[in-house]
Amino acid sequence: MTETLENQEHASYDVIVLGAGPVGQNVADRARAAGLTVAVVERELVGGECSYWACVPSKALLRPVIALADARGVDGARQAVTGHIDTDAVFARRNRYVSDWDDTGQAQWVKSIGADLFRGHGRLDGPRSVTVTRDDGGRHTLTARHAVAVATGSRPVLPDVPGIQEARPWTNRHGTDSSTVPDRLAIVGGGGVGVEMATLWQGLGSHVTLLARHRPLPRMEPFAGELVTHGLTQAGADVRTDTQVTALRRPDPTGPVTLSLDDGSELEADEVMFAIGRTPNTDDIGLDTVQLAPGSWLDVDTTCLVRGIDGGWLYALGDVNHRALLTHQGKYQARTAGDAIAARAAGRPVDDAPWGDHATTADQHAVPQVFFTDPEAAAVGPTAEQAARAGHRIKTIDVDFNAAQGANLHTDNYQGHARMVVDLDRDVLLGVTFVGPGVGELLHSATVAVAGQVPLKRLRHAIACFPTVSEIWLFLLAAHQHAHD
Repeated sequence: MTETLENQEHASYDVIVLGAGPVGQNVADRARAAGLTVAVVERELVGGECSYWACVPSKALLRPVIALADARGVDGARQAVTGHIDTDAVFARRNRYVSDWDDTGQAQWVKSIGADLFRGHGRLDGPRSVTVTRDDGGRHTLTARHAVAVATGSRPVLPDVPGIQEARPWTNRHGTDSSTVPDRLAIVGGGGVGVEMATLWQGLGSHVTLLARHRPLPRMEPFAGELVTHGLTQAGADVRTDTQVTALRRPDPTGPVTLSLDDGSELEADEVMFAIGRTPNTDDIGLDTVQLAPGSWLDVDTTCLVRGIDGGWLYALGDVNHRALLTHQGKYQARTAGDAIAARAAGRPVDDAPWGDHATTADQHAVPQVFFTDPEAAAVGPTAEQAARAGHRIKTIDVDFNAAQGANLHTDNYQGHARMVVDLDRDVLLGVTFVGPGVGELLHSATVAVAGQVPLKRLRHAIACFPTVSEIWLFLLAAHQHAHD
C-alpha cells in the first residue's frame, strides 16, 4: 500500500474515512484492527485541527504560562522567578509539538496500520461512494463495502457584523500559530477557547480585553466562570461581560482595529480574535447526494450511525455530530463506532444498550472537559442546573479546596472550589466540578465515579493519599454524609 496512490482511479474498501484528524485516525485504527480494509482521505494536514491549530499547540503554549503562575504561587520558588517569559522559546516549543506543521510522521502512522491515505478533498457521490479531488485536479473514486465515516471536524464561526472582512480577525488558528505578541488583543467570546486564549496571550505579554456576551464559561457551574474571571483580572486582563460587538473598523490593514460595542463605547486593539462558536465542515462533502442538508450537523444514534440513511452505512464522528466538541470525546466515539462497524461487517450482534460495547453512552452522562486557565476549570457530567432541569432529584455538595492540606502545600493560599451533584434517588454522582491550580489531573477520578455510577457509600472507601490535592474527595464525601445525617 502506498500513500499517494496516484494511478489508482477506482478502488473499493470496507471502510472509507473522511478526515485524518485524531477522530478519523481512531476509527481507521479500530477498523484495521478488526481486519477491514480502510481508506483515509485528508484535504489538509494528517493530524487535523487538534494536532496543529487547537489542543496540542494551545497546551504547548499555555504550559509555560501556567508553570510560571505555579512557581509564583509557592514561597521560595517565586523569588527565583526574576525575568520575563521568553516568548521566542515558547513559540519554538509550540513549533516542536506541531512538528513545524509537517505531517510526515502522522501520514506514516496511517500507512503503518495498513490503511491507504488519499490526499485531496473527499466528497460523497451517492450511497457508499466517495470522490477524492487532488490539488492537481486528478480524481479517485472510492467505494465502501461497509461504511463511510465522516470525521471532517468543524471550523470557527465569525459574526455577521459590519467591517468583519476589513478587520481581518484572528480565529483559534491565528491564536495558536502566531509568533508575534500583539500589544493589545481583544478576544470576543467567553467560552473555553476564549478564556484559554486570554490566559495565554496575557501571559505572553499582551494586554487582553475579553468580551463575553454572558459570564465566562457559561456552560459550567457559575463559580467556575467567577474564579477564572478573577484569575484573568489578577493577571492584568480586562474582562467585560454582557458585551457584544456591533461593528469593526480597520481602514489601515497594518494599523489597529476599532471595535464598536453595544453600550455605545469603542475599543481599540492591535488584533481582534473571535471565539464565539463552531460550525461543521459538512458544507462541501456531498451530503446532498445522499439527501442530507449541506452544512448541517449530522444526527446520529448511539453507535454514531447517521439517522435517515437507507442501508446503515454512513457514520458521523466527532464535531460533526455536535454531541461534544472535544477531541477526547470524538476519539471515544471513533473507537466505539469502529467496533460497531466491525461487528456489523462480520454479522455479529451489536451491543448498543446503555454502556454497551457499541454505545456512546458517555456522550449523554459523563463528558469530561478541562480548561487550562489559571486557575484550571475541570468538570464531568451535568451542572446542578442541568441535572435539575433533566428531572433529577439532586443535592449539591460544595467545599473550598483550602480544606485539604494537600492543596495548601501545592500552592500557598490555594484558591479553588469543588462541587458534587448527587442523585438522591440512587446515591451516585451525576456531575463534579473542580476549579483550582492543577485540578485537571483530578478529573479522571471524578469521571470514573460518574461513568461507573459508583455508590457514594462505596466511594468513601477510595482513599486519597495524604497530603495530595485529591484529599478534596474526603471533604466532599464527609460534607455529603453530614448533610445526609
